[in-house]
Amino acid sequence: MKSVQILGCRIQRWQLKMLFYLTTLSLSRFLTEKTHVVTEVDSDTQRRTAVDAWNHNNFLCRNYILNSLDGVLYGGYYYVKTAKELWNSLEKNYKTQDVGVKKFFVGKFLDYKMVDAKSVMSQVQEIQIIIHDLLAEGMDNEPFEVAAIIKKLPPMCRDFKNYLKHKLKELKLEELIVRLRIEEDSRISDAKIVA
Repeated sequence: MKSVQILGCRIQRWQLKMLFYLTTLSLSRFLTEKTHVVTEVDSDTQRRTAVDAWNHNNFLCRNYILNSLDGVLYGGYYYVKTAKELWNSLEKNYKTQDVGVKKFFVGKFLDYKMVDAKSVMSQVQEIQIIIHDLLAEGMDNEPFEVAAIIKKLPPMCRDFKNYLKHKLKELKLEELIVRLRIEEDSRISDAKIVA
């Protein structure tokens, strides 16, 4: 797995990728299991062998996680002894930033302005990227997204915007994008006829 720099907005994606990776290696259980310990007086060789195997696999799991971090984070977490402690520590330190990240994406979405100078579809694609970030943060409200995109349409789309606002049927995001693409293609062909 390539090195991943954990940023507040990327922790969930990183965790999913890392969990999948560790699961394929049959190491994900070490993120939740308690440390297995054997005492000096314990003479059960089968138990000692099981604890040694557990320690070896925990070592692998811990180092797969560490090696997926960038250099600065690696240096800050290499001292953590078990995969479970490392996983929990990363989660605790970076999940606290989630609220701020959600507010950032909401602000970015609300502040986005469409202009006449750019293609409507290229601007819709930019909004879709912001919406994808909102979805990744667990913020899903398609009717709001559709209404907001209609509201953000540039001045040159005023008539089409009014038409969409007064439709009784609620549009899905995909339907809106198809209608916008058709409207833009129509505008382009009308402009060619006039020119």
